[in-house]
Amino acid sequence: MNKWLLGISTAVLFFSLSVGCSSKPADNLQSPPAETTAKPTTSEPMVLQWSITGEPSTMDAGIATDSTSMDMINLTFEGLTSVDRQGQMINAIAESYTHTPDFTHFTFTIRKDAKWSNGDPVTAHDFEYAIKRNLDPKTASGYAYQLFYIKGGEDFYSGKGKQEDVGVKAKDDYTLDFTLRSPTPFFRELTSFTTYYPLHKKTIESNPQWAAEAKTIVGNGPFVMDTWEHKSKLTFSKSPTYWDTANVKLDQIHIVIIEDNNTALSMFENGDLDWGGYPSFGLSPDAVGQIKEEGKLLVADNPGTKAVIFNTEKPPFTNKKIRQAFSYSINRQQLVDNILQTGVPPAYGWVPVSMGLNPDGYFKEDVAKAKQLLAEGMKELGLTQFPKVTYYYDTGETDKKLAQALQGEWKKTLGVDIDIRTAEWKVFNEDVQNGKYDFGIWLWGADFNDPINFLEMYKDLGGNNVVRFDNKEYRDLLNKSYYETDEQKRKQLMFDAEKILMEEMPLAPLHFRGNAYVKNDKVKDFVIFPLGGSYFKYAYIEK
Repeated sequence: MNKWLLGISTAVLFFSLSVGCSSKPADNLQSPPAETTAKPTTSEPMVLQWSITGEPSTMDAGIATDSTSMDMINLTFEGLTSVDRQGQMINAIAESYTHTPDFTHFTFTIRKDAKWSNGDPVTAHDFEYAIKRNLDPKTASGYAYQLFYIKGGEDFYSGKGKQEDVGVKAKDDYTLDFTLRSPTPFFRELTSFTTYYPLHKKTIESNPQWAAEAKTIVGNGPFVMDTWEHKSKLTFSKSPTYWDTANVKLDQIHIVIIEDNNTALSMFENGDLDWGGYPSFGLSPDAVGQIKEEGKLLVADNPGTKAVIFNTEKPPFTNKKIRQAFSYSINRQQLVDNILQTGVPPAYGWVPVSMGLNPDGYFKEDVAKAKQLLAEGMKELGLTQFPKVTYYYDTGETDKKLAQALQGEWKKTLGVDIDIRTAEWKVFNEDVQNGKYDFGIWLWGADFNDPINFLEMYKDLGGNNVVRFDNKEYRDLLNKSYYETDEQKRKQLMFDAEKILMEEMPLAPLHFRGNAYVKNDKVKDFVIFPLGGSYFKYAYIEK
């Protein structure tokens, strides 16, 4: 789903070539000054009432792969870069940065007023420690591949290199140096992702379970976690040690865990929650339709793709033709019109069209061809009757309705009976990550705004390659793209890779991302990250 995912706004992509320079910190974007709008004077603390749909799997920034955990981590941790109130990328723990003209070497200067929640200074060593720890295969970081842009990172992760050869070095307490494996113009954007966040070494080494309880979490973000009643609620308060505390107006954030989205919407309508819909919780199709009729529906246009994923290691989905048959028989526009109702486009490729690889897509629906492919695939597997398979989805009314619609459509077009089942997000996510499923639903939101982010997860087994896709030609194309400095040639390599992905069809794209919500006007300066997710730092409640 996964992710959440943090990143840059479309205003600063594609490679943010307008910022940085070869040898001086010119054009470095600094954090904005404190707003002139003063927090209302009141004896009562300013409290934001929020909800999430499931338990965070972890508060460890190096391990988290799901959006719920990342939203909570962004309350309590901060990286080298972040965003301002308009979603524009700015420096955060980094005070400034420089890069070489070929984008193979970046140097960040750490601000001297950055503190951990226990009062310790945040230093360049904390970043170096975290990145090398996340690359250690023993850490089992699902996002370790996001660090492979660093020279020696992939070699260390795969056991072919040494930790000391990884190209991230703390030259002193406040100078962090990166040497990259190839030109990476978008590297600064990567540093806003959680896998690049600093970690408090003493905390981690003294307690392996540090990220599971509020009292043991030492962060460096705008808030600290006060309580964590598992599967019930979490509370946060403004951090007294945060370097930019002048821009933090909320005194507290109270977050309840509500699995049923309709219950959460009722609480919002009753004034018990301060936000309705994404990124707090999902709106049901019925709710979307009603809010749309009232003219209040808003849709966050965050790049991402929802797809049916196939476990390619489990028959019958080991067979490419059967996967294609299930994909070609789906009427995507009907799903968008009748269930989603948000106007998002159907998807005929994995990479969002906003990233510019192939706006026309790679395939179209074709029921006759789907029936032929199913028959051919079953013959290749020696099957005379289609086996029992189960479609898996996490709780949520939209995904439930999608599951039911797909179940009916596959029965009608292919003549196959499938079972459907659901589980709460944490269980569902763990099952999918561990290959304990036949096929089901999956959403990927961009971590940074480049096509490689949607393609490289399927380059190697492990990490976020939940479909277990393994293709040498695909892998070779992406490996070449890392070293290609001509942008058009690089784009062609990624186009060719996506074409293979859509031919092999380990996943069947359904629609591109569009997140529905209804805005409560009293909540001000809450930021939905340009690539998706919650950012509470600037938020306040207007009385």
